[in-house]
Amino acid sequence: MSAITIDTAAEDKVREILANSLDLDGEELTRTGLFVDEYGADSLCAIEMLSALEVAFGVTIEQDELQNMIHFEAVLEVLSRAESR
Repeated sequence: MSAITIDTAAEDKVREILANSLDLDGEELTRTGLFVDEYGADSLCAIEMLSALEVAFGVTIEQDELQNMIHFEAVLEVLSRAESR
């Protein structure tokens, strides 16, 4: 198993997943906008994001990584550490 590489296509897919989970247009989602404070995300939204990312990228993300997934940049970092299944 190895970590995944985040390229432009992967970033676009992550943006799409996050925007969909947060009920935003992709352009509204900034790289450092805080999910909870700026977009009103809750714990259910976070779990939905984690699950969608796991399915889309074929990886396993540990539940304790949820606390690190505070904005788009942080999600990319978590995803880059995730191991493929």
